[in-house]
Amino acid sequence: MLSNAQNHPLFPNPGGQPNPTGQQNPAGHFLPFHARPGLQIKKNAISDDYKVTSQVLGLGINGKVLEIFHKKSADKYALKILQDCAKARREVELHWRASPCANIVRIVDVYENLYHSRKCLLIVMECMDGGELFSRIQDRGDQAFTEREASGIMKNIGEAIQYLHAVNIAHRDVKPENLLYSSKRQNALLKLTDFGFAKETTTHNSLATPCYTPYYVAPEVLGPEKYDKSCDMWSLGVIMYILLCGYPPFYSNHGLPISPGMKRRIRMGQYEFPYPEWSDVSEEAKQLIRTLLKTEPTQRMTITEFMNHPWINQSMEVPQTPLHTSRVLKEEKDAWEDVKEEMTSALATIRVDYDQIKIKTIEDSTNPLLTKRSPFPALTPNL
Repeated sequence: MLSNAQNHPLFPNPGGQPNPTGQQNPAGHFLPFHARPGLQIKKNAISDDYKVTSQVLGLGINGKVLEIFHKKSADKYALKILQDCAKARREVELHWRASPCANIVRIVDVYENLYHSRKCLLIVMECMDGGELFSRIQDRGDQAFTEREASGIMKNIGEAIQYLHAVNIAHRDVKPENLLYSSKRQNALLKLTDFGFAKETTTHNSLATPCYTPYYVAPEVLGPEKYDKSCDMWSLGVIMYILLCGYPPFYSNHGLPISPGMKRRIRMGQYEFPYPEWSDVSEEAKQLIRTLLKTEPTQRMTITEFMNHPWINQSMEVPQTPLHTSRVLKEEKDAWEDVKEEMTSALATIRVDYDQIKIKTIEDSTNPLLTKRSPFPALTPNL
């Protein structure tokens, strides 16, 4: 089933790529570091070095992730299999360059092999045994989840985005299922994974298309440089909102036909902080969300501004207010897959690809999020 494939080029060494100026340590100081050496793809069969099992650890954008074991050390890893093509090589190259960050899932090895008679890239990654971010909060039971804990989690996610943006990479798919814990231990690291939609934000290959559908922004044509990293900042706002209450900021009303009022709310980025879930959340947290969910990409804060915000960089000063999050997540457990699907649809809508120029009006938009049944009918605000 697995064999080596020959005579295919290695990834080009990403020489000349800008390096980040540094990465913060836990004390908040920046530490100098160097870019990871260029990726060298191995041509020998992966089975020479690893025992590949049929145990499925998860599903990525492009296929299954399998459990594998290193033959010499017996250490467990995760194997992602991509059919070899230019898009797959770009994904692996960008993920490889991001791997030195402590809050990004690390690539260990990459093989170029035949898999089921197809030429594939086999990506060996560290195994994330701790599960998804919100599943961990959901499973806490009666133990309160606090605003201070939410601040610490957002700082960890922010460190991953800060690293990426410093090397001119936009992830563009920051969502709950791509945030995983390294283990089930209390001190496990939270890491970002899945670079299937990542792009360089340099001029020749940027998020620069002047195109946004009106899910969250009025359809205005702006200059190419305006869009690059704003998708990730919007995602941070949505994830932070869910962390603080247990449900998302945007959803439709009882599955009814979308009213002009709901269209206006989506187009203008209107959302609320409803009682009782938000009654005790700090004003600083609410204000930070407002700056992340700005409908105008150029008004959204940058990752540097986010990391310098007091609610993030002074997390030990954030109040230890008990939140409703774990209760809501547990009560609405059956609806959580719908929530993830809605965010996936929203991200697909706001991603701007190089060859997409057409701007949709609100009437022409076919965004599934606009017609999705609310998973939280009792919490849906009246229009």
